[in-house]
Amino acid sequence: MPIYNPALKNLDMKEIKRYSGLTKASEFPPHLLEQACTEAQIISQPKVVWQIYDYNPNTATIMSPEPLTLSSIKIIEHLKNCLQVIVIAVTIGSRLEEMVSEYFTKDEYTLGLLLDAAGTTAVEVAADQACDLLRQQANQKGYSTLFRFSPGYGQWDITVQPQILSLAHAYEINVTATPSCMLLPRKSITAIIGLTPNICQSAPTSPAKKANCQQCQQVNCLARKD
Repeated sequence: MPIYNPALKNLDMKEIKRYSGLTKASEFPPHLLEQACTEAQIISQPKVVWQIYDYNPNTATIMSPEPLTLSSIKIIEHLKNCLQVIVIAVTIGSRLEEMVSEYFTKDEYTLGLLLDAAGTTAVEVAADQACDLLRQQANQKGYSTLFRFSPGYGQWDITVQPQILSLAHAYEINVTATPSCMLLPRKSITAIIGLTPNICQSAPTSPAKKANCQQCQQVNCLARKD
């Protein structure tokens, strides 16, 4: 598949505050928020790559050249009506991380924190844009897409990350994982998007709305939505 380069036209400042854990902060210098937002848009280099595979819901197996059988109950239930899956990798590159480190080195902690949160917002926006594109392509072929499901969420063990990276061909956009399965660059996402035939009435019709914090087990997350 070709590499897709989303355009980051707008970053939601409310999301940046949420990811920085400052949603409830009453006194806050707005110019720092605006600076972090602007810098994130300038230095982010969003790239997306994906591969499409047949999927056997009876055995919970992705029919890749080296088949991958899923073991997490949550992801298996999520894909129970799917006949194909898209395995996707998204990144905004490493430049933003480098600038965050520079701000912390210069004791500009607030700006560093906000830029880091802006990077999280940026990679989510890039992933959302890619998902919109894939949804349109899937619809043209008679499929609906489920919301993206990432390793580490919904009790899906993050140790599957190397296999997901391989299936997505993440090497094409220079996304790798550490021995502890953290993604590099840090502002990257991997996920599986299920494809269900449009004749399947039991599949969610507005799946994106179901991808919310209530499904995540990290109940103490500072970015959690109420």
